[in-house]
Amino acid sequence: MAELINKAYKVRLYPLPEQEVQFSKTFGCARWVYNHFLERHNEIYKVEKRYLSYSECSEMLTQIKAAPGTEWLAEVDKFALQNSLKDLDAAFVNYFEGRAGYPRFKSKRGSKQSYQTNYTNGNIRVDRERRLLRLPKVGWVRYAADGREIPGSIVNVTVTWTPSGKYFASVLCQVVVEPLQPADKETGIDMGIKKFAILSTGEVIENPKYYIKAQKKLARLQRALSKKKKGSKNREKERLKVARQQEKVANQRRDFQHKLSKRLVVENQVISMEDLRIKNMVKNRKLAKAISDAGWGEFQRMVEYKSAWYGRAFVKVDPFYPSSKLCEKCGTKNAMLTLSDREWQCPECGAIHDRDLNAARNILAEGKRILAG
Repeated sequence: MAELINKAYKVRLYPLPEQEVQFSKTFGCARWVYNHFLERHNEIYKVEKRYLSYSECSEMLTQIKAAPGTEWLAEVDKFALQNSLKDLDAAFVNYFEGRAGYPRFKSKRGSKQSYQTNYTNGNIRVDRERRLLRLPKVGWVRYAADGREIPGSIVNVTVTWTPSGKYFASVLCQVVVEPLQPADKETGIDMGIKKFAILSTGEVIENPKYYIKAQKKLARLQRALSKKKKGSKNREKERLKVARQQEKVANQRRDFQHKLSKRLVVENQVISMEDLRIKNMVKNRKLAKAISDAGWGEFQRMVEYKSAWYGRAFVKVDPFYPSSKLCEKCGTKNAMLTLSDREWQCPECGAIHDRDLNAARNILAEGKRILAG
């Protein structure tokens, strides 16, 4: 049965110089609102031992915009400022519920800048023939979609500036997605570092290690950057080289994950993965770089939402489930198994197991048990 979902379409923007100025103003105002109200939260908590609600912040923002000396806030899209407050409110909710640390102040240096605007009364429009996207307070901006057309029913648009100097728009649309035909395969996935993933079918997905392969080039570019005088044009040129190389690595990893996740969802009716506690795992200094380069968390997120889109069953297995130590033949637990044991023999039935393949098959079996239960 067809389902209505929210799906984002990312396009690159090519703004005119005056539009770049407007984008810069909007980024700055949205950042100022976020930082200003984070400071207000801190001040209120010191005195009253409570935090401000979103409605209180919204009312205060209206008063600030009407006060003399802050006319510059009216020069930018009002939705960008309101959404900045919503982002701060969501950051506090995540902090209180233990999903994230305490909100931090935003900086205009060293990171990407963004703001979000909402669709209402036709304020956002798309001219597909001329490849133009109309944004509030900015006007018509030329875009490149790489063959992907932006459908109708726009919900919101997030405009982003990257350290490499590029502008992007992520257009969130309501689209109808048809579920795929039922597949006759199932798979359990055991994530790894040396190998990116081992499937219960026996297929091994090699780890591309994009960041590790680019380390030497990045180190050379960063050394050249450190030698340039601060504030000089040559330093800015070197900074762009570093940013573009880092962006290339991120794009390679994202492309690999999108293609692999889509293939697994298309081929399998049931997909079972271990619910890894990645935040805890990266505390291991010896493995942190390799784990971050693999991007397990983002890959799992992709498989999960694509499974929901296309009518597949996705299951997360508890991270404390001993998938590596259980014999997939008889279920005996090998308590003596160590991390260095890549192959082991079951002391009960004598079956010889490849550690990762055995884990993948146990993850699939546990996922099917959870679904049946």
